[in-house]
Amino acid sequence: MIRSFTTIWMRVALLTVVAAVSLSQERAIERDGTEAMRRRLDEIARRASHKDNPYANAIRADHFKALANVASALGDRIRYKFEAGRALLNAGRTEEAIEELTYVKNFFDARPGSVDRATHRVIRRKLAVAYMRLGEQENCAENHSAASCILPIRGDGVHRIERGSRGAVKEYLALLKDDPGDVESRWLLNIAYMTLGEYPDGVPEALLIPPEVFASGASLAPFSDVAGGAGVDAVGLSGGVAMDDFTGDGFLDIVTSSWGLRDPLRYFENRGDGTFNEKTEEAGLEGIVGGLNVKHVDYDNDGDLDLFVLRGAWLGGLGAHPNSLLENQGDGRFIDTTEAAGLLSFHPTQTAAWGDFDNDGDLDLFVGNETTEGSPHRSELFRNNGDGSFDEISAEVSIHVEAYVKGVAWGDIEGDGDLDLYVSTLAGPNLLFANSGRAAGGTSWQFEEVGKLAGVDKPHHSFPTWFFDYDNDGHLDLFACSYDLSRYSAFAENVAAFYMGMKSPAEPPRLYRNKGDGTFNDVTVAAGLAQPLFAMGSNFGDLDNDGFLDIYLGTGEPELTSIIPNRVFKNVAGTGFSDVTTVGGFGHLQKGHAVAFGDIDNDGDQDVYVVNGGAYQGDTFRNSLFENPGAESIFLTLELEGRKSNRYGVDSRIRVDVTSPAGPRSFFRTVGSGGSFGGSTLRQEIGLGTLAKIERLEIRWHGSGAVQSFNDIAVNQFYRLVEGGDLEPIAARSFDLSP
Repeated sequence: MIRSFTTIWMRVALLTVVAAVSLSQERAIERDGTEAMRRRLDEIARRASHKDNPYANAIRADHFKALANVASALGDRIRYKFEAGRALLNAGRTEEAIEELTYVKNFFDARPGSVDRATHRVIRRKLAVAYMRLGEQENCAENHSAASCILPIRGDGVHRIERGSRGAVKEYLALLKDDPGDVESRWLLNIAYMTLGEYPDGVPEALLIPPEVFASGASLAPFSDVAGGAGVDAVGLSGGVAMDDFTGDGFLDIVTSSWGLRDPLRYFENRGDGTFNEKTEEAGLEGIVGGLNVKHVDYDNDGDLDLFVLRGAWLGGLGAHPNSLLENQGDGRFIDTTEAAGLLSFHPTQTAAWGDFDNDGDLDLFVGNETTEGSPHRSELFRNNGDGSFDEISAEVSIHVEAYVKGVAWGDIEGDGDLDLYVSTLAGPNLLFANSGRAAGGTSWQFEEVGKLAGVDKPHHSFPTWFFDYDNDGHLDLFACSYDLSRYSAFAENVAAFYMGMKSPAEPPRLYRNKGDGTFNDVTVAAGLAQPLFAMGSNFGDLDNDGFLDIYLGTGEPELTSIIPNRVFKNVAGTGFSDVTTVGGFGHLQKGHAVAFGDIDNDGDQDVYVVNGGAYQGDTFRNSLFENPGAESIFLTLELEGRKSNRYGVDSRIRVDVTSPAGPRSFFRTVGSGGSFGGSTLRQEIGLGTLAKIERLEIRWHGSGAVQSFNDIAVNQFYRLVEGGDLEPIAARSFDLSP
């Protein structure tokens, strides 16, 4: 009788499980919009493939070449050949570009006075940069080494194939003979000599940029680019990155995007042995193309990290593209749930931020869209309903943003438990929306714009932004980097001029120190950051485990003359920042986009992944993974798991009190992926300097407001904390990342 009853119960239980699995699969199928998104993106790419798209460079090149071949008027033929040369250069067909541009230059050289001096210089400049690009392609790209394109160029970074740089030197010397004050040509001439191994001695004395201008202001052990050996040196255009553990095996994986309309999203799984295995196809990501930025998040609180891909940026009226919400299925696959979740809309954007603004335990989403003249696109706030769906409520909560938005960040500026929203815009004041909480007698939360009142409305040409506690005083400070396109010879007039000790008219970034009362002081000058930076992808982390957060800025602009180094600034004990670009080996001359910090090899210090590449079709490059050489400092790594709060504890506050040889100190962190353009790991990797012990660890959970504290914590250890539970050590396995 007992046996019979047990058998019946087991059969019923089995049928129940089967039914539940079937229902789950059915719901997954209903939510799975992957194939529909593939078709949608394919159609967008097809429609954008025409000569009027400024980034469809190969099509534009063939168009102008065809016009030149049939033009009957000599003037028209020369004009079309020049346009063909420009388009060929941007398409990456550099030898063809040199041929066309040389033809045009020789035509006017043989006819003195037939064209004005300014036009002749434009032609010669374009030819000079074509030679520079040829040198990059034949050496830095095709014969790549870890030292390729790292300023100052030396050692393995010197070009083996010299014809590109030799041609560039010839053209730049001619340009500078005509105009010795040409800042751009002088800078690029010095770079060309570096690539030939002839800097500084080979540079004419009157044109030399002295080596001391590249010196760093602080010491830092040099990092090395190990992306090639690790198998994560993906080649692409500008794009995004998300670095985190997407499989739950304890190792940080990497997802990258490239903004070309047919460029794949790429997923690299960390093997835990110093190498990565690309699993793009197995993850179901084929055909989910494009995207200038990627944000990772557990939007459904199921313990698996999902992805949000942003598209359409910089394209104006051509940029009404859909974003993608990619739900992690927990078995190595992602499905597109954008439409099922209520997030399908069509706007140009590359910036978004996840945060639980209403403290209900579910992460909400703000998407900053780009409004340009004649193409309005209002930004969107999506409230998470907790059931896999979202509602757009920006009007309901009084967030009205119709601007060229380039960066957004959530942060609790007053420490009152409510998230506030900062919006960075290009060509306009930045905005700060203070969270006023639930309206009296109502159900809706409300925000009030207080950017000018709080003193954080600049720069007026702004791009990446974030909140962080740079001085470890317990208050969230704010960084907003400038991108001044009001003077669009940005490179020539500003960055190169700065290196040469000349005054730069460019708008500087802003570092705002939180006063603790909802307002901020501008400390940019005192912190040593008042200089032209033109940052795009950027992020922050602790490069030397001293407990103070450092900054990595990916720099550049679309034009191929933008051969300037990415910049890295070390935090000097919370008093300011010092340039460590060259001493740390970070001065990559390719355009820097998304940046992510994370301890890839589980050895207790943060490595840095950088997406390199430009906007034009041929301006591709390899991504970099800079391995941290390690320091003698102590660390603490902490993974949070929320219960009443969101699953990964995003925006929860951490305080670590320590004793050190210098006396007691406190370090503060806020859980998040970092800056607005690049996604660092959500696990908190906290450097603590040199110390005797951790006296106290405190976690203030965002959303629930619960506070937990622990005493006498062991250092150099990975921990996991479930909200309301005990602090549990994790046996994290480290490995050698170097090839």
